Amino acid sequence: MSKRALPLRLLTAATLVLSGSLGAFAAGETADPSVVATAKGAVRGTVRDGVREFKGIPYAKPPVGDARWSLPEPAQAWTGTLDATSYKSACPQPQRYDLKESSDDEDCLYLNVTVPDGNGAGPAGRKRPVLVWIHGGAFVGGSSALYPLAHLAKAGDVVVVSMNYRLGVFGFMAHPAFDADRNGGYGLEDQRLALRWVRENIAAFGGDPDNVTIAGESAGGAGVCMHLLAPEETSGLFHKAIVSSAGCVTPLPDVAKAVETGRKVAAEVGCGDGASALACMRGKPVKDLLAAQTKVAGSSIVTFMPVVGTRTVPLPGSKAIPQGKFVKVPAIMGGTRDELRLYVAYAMQTGQSFTKDNYADVLKETYGANTDAVVAQYPVSAYSSAPSAVGTVWSDFRADVGINNCIYLETSKLLRKTVPVYQFVFADRDAPPVTTNPGFEMGAVHSSELPYLFPHYDNTAAVAGPDLSPASQDLADRMVAYFTSFARTGTPSAPGSPAWEAFTADDKVLNLAPGRIGHFDAGAAHKCGFWKSLYPEVLTQ
Repeated sequence: MSKRALPLRLLTAATLVLSGSLGAFAAGETADPSVVATAKGAVRGTVRDGVREFKGIPYAKPPVGDARWSLPEPAQAWTGTLDATSYKSACPQPQRYDLKESSDDEDCLYLNVTVPDGNGAGPAGRKRPVLVWIHGGAFVGGSSALYPLAHLAKAGDVVVVSMNYRLGVFGFMAHPAFDADRNGGYGLEDQRLALRWVRENIAAFGGDPDNVTIAGESAGGAGVCMHLLAPEETSGLFHKAIVSSAGCVTPLPDVAKAVETGRKVAAEVGCGDGASALACMRGKPVKDLLAAQTKVAGSSIVTFMPVVGTRTVPLPGSKAIPQGKFVKVPAIMGGTRDELRLYVAYAMQTGQSFTKDNYADVLKETYGANTDAVVAQYPVSAYSSAPSAVGTVWSDFRADVGINNCIYLETSKLLRKTVPVYQFVFADRDAPPVTTNPGFEMGAVHSSELPYLFPHYDNTAAVAGPDLSPASQDLADRMVAYFTSFARTGTPSAPGSPAWEAFTADDKVLNLAPGRIGHFDAGAAHKCGFWKSLYPEVLTQ
């Protein structure tokens, strides 16, 4: 049974001043719309442009010292009124590609809440739907501060929450010295503690704790999948799910494989894996552990990721979903049409070349003995450049990375047998750039849909987040309507837009492109039948 927030009670500003502390109080609205009383203490945010923003609210104790590689614990209560007008540090992460974020601050477990209107809970005191956004970043990077929440909250009339969570070696590394039940899953456990915070506190912000949608993109979408796959841990924490650019049936490492990686990291910092290893690693500076993470990962983008076979993630999606061992809620699934062309661009930034002459060799690194069949199905001569060709192949299917269109379809084919599923492909090939110009046509690449939901989302140091074109802005407005109506009712709809039909066995998904919203056969477009013939153990449906 969901634990509800405590009864609402008005706390006037005068009361706060006279008491000197909040001590024992009930969570709820206050006379000042910029102040909200949470279960741990009052927070003061900012009221502007039709929203109230609360940034940097602690939901967990800092995971430092002996708390490093431990389950997160709820934040301690505070006295007075906490300043919640600015974002806190991103969780520790190295500099990657030409991206903005990097951090060495472990005191990072904070969340943000944005509420429509200057005050109150909405018309006639109605509680609003809640959308909890989980940021992406390949489980090694990213930050909640990169996603401006105001437009989504205001345009969709929803309460929006975002959070930071531990990353890389701090959040997704396994090791023999760690808790066997949670090995490799501390970042996911952070997310779950944030969801418990939402359940206990969001009513104070005018949100409905019984109508919570969890949503995320890339690693954030994969996080949503992991919460779906752990019903004994997460049931009651959310009621709908939106997964963008992640597949819930992506093959994941088991504990044994993940521990091998953890041992390599420990060895890099001189700690081994004996009885003293945990204390040794807890004593190492953040920068040393990040350097070890970078060295062990090399060029791989999937070295640190969720681990299956623990209480955190008991079973892979390919087993859990057919067995009915998942949280049964309505879901939106999807991604971008040209997903992994972005990673071709990133590879080029690190010096890798993609030419017509090495096309087959590049594909062989991913597809091995199946390379000849792949080259025959995707001849390089059919594309404007070798990088475009490689990016198209990778975007259709890669067995080692969960970012591809056939994996998304596989997830929906399994889920639809039990719950309503709505599938989309973001296909605006004139989307704003998300990295510096690589010299080939990028199209609708990984993360290119984010500025449509979060205007001026900007994660690239070399590229300023431009305004959308009128046609793209129209698409953005429709996307916000689709997604927030789903958060409200469980059925996505947008005024004046085509009806979004639930996914069925015919592979028809909603194409999201300016002026061309409509259903198409995604299985045929991404040649999923061909890929199933090569990888029947992954694409089973």
